[in-house]
Amino acid sequence: MKTVADLETELDGLSGKRVLVRSDLNVPLEGSRITDDGRVRASVPTLADLRSRGAKVVVTAHLGRPAGRPNPAYSLRPVSTRLGELLGSAVVQASDTVGAGAHEAVEAMADGDVVVLENVRFNTGETSKDAAARGAFADELAVLADAFVSDGFGVVHRKQASVYDIAERLPNAAGGLVLKEVEVLRRLTDNPQRPYAVVLGGSKVSDKLGVIDNLLAKADRLLIGGGMVFTFLAAKGLEVGKSLLEADHLDAVRRYLQQAEAAGVEIVLPTDVVVAPEVSPDAPATVVPAESMPTDQLGLDIGPESSATFAAKLADAHTAFWNGPMGVFEVEQFAVGTSAVARALTRIDGLSVVGGGDSAAAVRQLRFRDDEFGHISTGGGASLEYLEGKRLPGLDVLDG
Repeated sequence: MKTVADLETELDGLSGKRVLVRSDLNVPLEGSRITDDGRVRASVPTLADLRSRGAKVVVTAHLGRPAGRPNPAYSLRPVSTRLGELLGSAVVQASDTVGAGAHEAVEAMADGDVVVLENVRFNTGETSKDAAARGAFADELAVLADAFVSDGFGVVHRKQASVYDIAERLPNAAGGLVLKEVEVLRRLTDNPQRPYAVVLGGSKVSDKLGVIDNLLAKADRLLIGGGMVFTFLAAKGLEVGKSLLEADHLDAVRRYLQQAEAAGVEIVLPTDVVVAPEVSPDAPATVVPAESMPTDQLGLDIGPESSATFAAKLADAHTAFWNGPMGVFEVEQFAVGTSAVARALTRIDGLSVVGGGDSAAAVRQLRFRDDEFGHISTGGGASLEYLEGKRLPGLDVLDG
């Protein structure tokens, strides 16, 4: 993939050029307040780099799922405000994506200015399954720019107009964030430094089957927590009470357990679990052995013994990847296991990667600093698909 520096050489300079940047600014909001600005901060280096080269930077991004029509609740305006604070200069928010407001904002730009187009998913062509509809919308975007930089790694697994089709229409390059994500993910899949430990959590085992399948051949140990662990425990014949259980995946989990044993890959499951009758800050929580879960309770975190075991299994790792919290971390009494895993990752002598999504939100909510980890991914589903060994269309389309 070409870099921004390569693009500058190709175009005989970027000064005065309009560069459309696909960023990932899909942040959580409470009203108009951003509750986690990690993705906004991650977008800044590439935007600042382009500004320093004299480019007119036109940012396109999505927020939420507005179903192809304008919705004020999903406006990028709060993100533009925060982006301006981080860049240290005014950022213009266009009133639409490709209409009169966007054209007016772009035409008024001086070198080094930044304009954020309104939510790209306010337009049905962005996510259309019809290539012609996507292409028509990409044509409208392309009119606003002289070149394209792909810097939203969290969307490169989508064949969407502002990710895929636009790259077919403009000179293009990968931004610094995309290059960094690919570099880190390659280190997780191509000859990782050993021991290599993978921690998987979150609610559904079905979301992680492909990752487990691919990493069983690469990792030395898999540590399983979160809601998905109860399908593993049930596959071993244990009672899981009212806990989340994907019964239709029991056979697949049993196969993975057998494959891991045959390959000498250690799968570490909790030996104790925090249970309660409901998810509530006031619910009476107790710690029980994993093999003795009450039928009328649900598991909401790994227990203290398991937290210590997981930390010990991470202590000697030189490469570690973590995706998915160990419990319902949003509730303080069910956040202990997630905090223990996060703390263990900060102590790793080597590469520690937090796999975006809920894991990234958890470490920030639990007051860990981003720089305590080797890398906090913005990729979410894109990172998981890369680790599954899938091709990512938003990367494949970029010029080499």
